[in-house]
Amino acid sequence: MRKFQFMLLLFVLQNTLWAQSDGKVSNWYDNIHIGGYMQLRYDNLFETNENLDCEQCDENWGLEGGGLSFRRLRFKIKGQITPRIFFYFQPDFAKSIGEEHHVGRLKDAYIDVGLDSKNEYRIRIGQSKVPFGFENMQSSSNRLPLDRDDALNSAVKDERDLGVFFYWATKEKRQLIKELRKAGLSGGDFGLIALGFYNGQTANHFDQNNEFHVVSRFSYPLELGHQVIEPGIQAYTGKYVVTEHSSSIAVDTEGYLDQRAAVSFVLYPRPFGIQAEYNVGKGPEYDKATNTIQVKPLQGGYATFSYYVEKWGQKFYPFVRLQYYDGGKKHELDARSYDVHDAEVGLEWHPFPHFEFLAEYTYSDRRYEDFTNTANHQKGSLFRVQAQLKF
Repeated sequence: MRKFQFMLLLFVLQNTLWAQSDGKVSNWYDNIHIGGYMQLRYDNLFETNENLDCEQCDENWGLEGGGLSFRRLRFKIKGQITPRIFFYFQPDFAKSIGEEHHVGRLKDAYIDVGLDSKNEYRIRIGQSKVPFGFENMQSSSNRLPLDRDDALNSAVKDERDLGVFFYWATKEKRQLIKELRKAGLSGGDFGLIALGFYNGQTANHFDQNNEFHVVSRFSYPLELGHQVIEPGIQAYTGKYVVTEHSSSIAVDTEGYLDQRAAVSFVLYPRPFGIQAEYNVGKGPEYDKATNTIQVKPLQGGYATFSYYVEKWGQKFYPFVRLQYYDGGKKHELDARSYDVHDAEVGLEWHPFPHFEFLAEYTYSDRRYEDFTNTANHQKGSLFRVQAQLKF
């Protein structure tokens, strides 16, 4: 199967590059653009339970000592260096590895190869976002809630993996997506139809079982007067090898069945907005009755309601998000078992171009258990703030 996939990919690339070889390309470096964004946070205002944390959300949430922290510190280098070749590179310098903080780590590194003159058909090669879930693909610089939801983000930690993805969208729809993205609304240009394969162990991790995950997604942004809606469906399947586990737990080195299907619906805030997604599936999860990791059913989703207000030359986005998730998180210790019920209320304020301030109140009810902590049910609330520079 892998041999066939790579032979097909090489055939397509060979014919594509041959088709554009007659054109002359000059000053490719003139098409390179640099951008990025920085997020500075404080998570510990009015915290009611110091034992409540969220490993997947923000490593400084619940951290002893608290203090200000960088959530993201990213630079983007990208460019359409030939009519059919686009590249994108993004590192992040806000990560922590052990006692080392603000360590550089790769987020994106890929090329898009256009298969036709309009680039309606593209192949993306490298480490990039996996096309599963609208909020997963939406840039964190544009998302209203401070963190991604547990339900769909647990499918692809860091939203990315090393893979090959085919995207198709008409020129007109790509232009609409571009306009929405410039307005800070869209999840990004991931085509109307997406199909691909990837390692399946999440970003910056090597494959463990020589088997690819396969993913597919379909979405369709539709203009209704001045409003735009975008329904979507997506699914993936594969086997995930649990690498983070207690020494007392034996794991299947061939991997555990890891598959999900999800539906998405977006009404872009013009001025009222709705963003909702729900997924179901199966995946590895810690079972405390047997002290083992088993393939168990999972489900969950979220709904975000927002409103756009422009006043005094400034922009305001009040929002509310409700989320629920019942299942395992394969990338955490022992495929930690979760039951999550969260509610968030917030306001994003744009007082100046390129600068945003966000305040969010979170109430969280979470059960999360693994081999070292088999009875862990935490409830609490906290107030969090963030300043963001985007350029």
